[in-house]
Amino acid sequence: MRDCRVVERFVQPLFEREEWGKKAARMMEALWRVRSARVSEIARGRGGSMGARQKEVQRFLRQVDLKAVLLRLFGAEAGFVLGDATEIPRLQARRTEYVGTLKDGRSRGFWLLTLATPFRGRAIPFSFAVYSSKTIREEATSRNQEHWAAFGAVRRLLGDRPLVLDREFSYLELLLNLVADGVRFVIRLSLRGHPPIVRDRRGRRVELVVSQGEEQIYTDVLYQGQVRVNLIGRWERGLREPMWIMTNLEPQQGWKLYQQRMKIEESFRDLKSLLGLHKLMNKTQHNLEQMIALVLLAYAVGLLLGESLRDQLYAHCPSLWATYSGLWTLLKNRTATGTRLTKRSTDHALRLFQSLIPYPVLTHV
Repeated sequence: MRDCRVVERFVQPLFEREEWGKKAARMMEALWRVRSARVSEIARGRGGSMGARQKEVQRFLRQVDLKAVLLRLFGAEAGFVLGDATEIPRLQARRTEYVGTLKDGRSRGFWLLTLATPFRGRAIPFSFAVYSSKTIREEATSRNQEHWAAFGAVRRLLGDRPLVLDREFSYLELLLNLVADGVRFVIRLSLRGHPPIVRDRRGRRVELVVSQGEEQIYTDVLYQGQVRVNLIGRWERGLREPMWIMTNLEPQQGWKLYQQRMKIEESFRDLKSLLGLHKLMNKTQHNLEQMIALVLLAYAVGLLLGESLRDQLYAHCPSLWATYSGLWTLLKNRTATGTRLTKRSTDHALRLFQSLIPYPVLTHV
């Protein structure tokens, strides 16, 4: 999309100054074209003097608090919030302040924890946190404090919406924080390594066992001796192992919400494979977070535009419609075929986007 005017219509309301909206639109369009989150490649995608363009990008990142802008994408009408973390490798970054060791104990990199609201088979991120084994150690903090800081920062937005998390968040310290703050949650249990101890009302240990094709429910049980939860376990046919969910909602409601958690994993795949999120090379954590926020904003706008384009191209072919994501359709299929967004589909995408930004925020650093 060489013409940035369509993109400007989306991003202009997010910024206090018109010039910032225009610059953001140009950078996002360049990011779509080069499909890389590196400042140098985004500058190259802008065309013109490489040095001047790179300085323009860096100056913009210093002027605007893009994490605050991103927060405006919170889906006020969403029924729940998705949270998940993904590894971002930085294999050669031996002296970078925010880079530590990944889960395998050898590779270098950091973790990106993202909060998002669901949208048509994907998720729209609105907040995130960056941490690593190194930052946890150097800041005298813990995994729980990093996670809770991310959730606590958006507690007001959460309200009564459940927080849906994967099994890496099923540890006791985080659960205690969620309960103390009145957060509704749906979390998959981790049964690997050291399975959690769960007891019923009489103090008897609950064996987390379910047969293939069956379902098992336990209500008002004590997780790790401290937290009252409801449990639901299923072993669906075709899967290698059962899955257990704990929640402070009704068990069936919790199960239904968790089934939609895959949306955020699919969004991570698009962010890495289509927008080059894994190519980030910033030296400081502040600059890293600014670039992540820019990529997530570009993802959100691209997703909504792409969904309209997907509906336009594949309305009469359900199999193709289901195969491609909106972002893939925008970046790949549109480039290959020259297909243009119609005014009707663009206006429809813009209305969806505007529904995500119900209140203003300040964007000064």
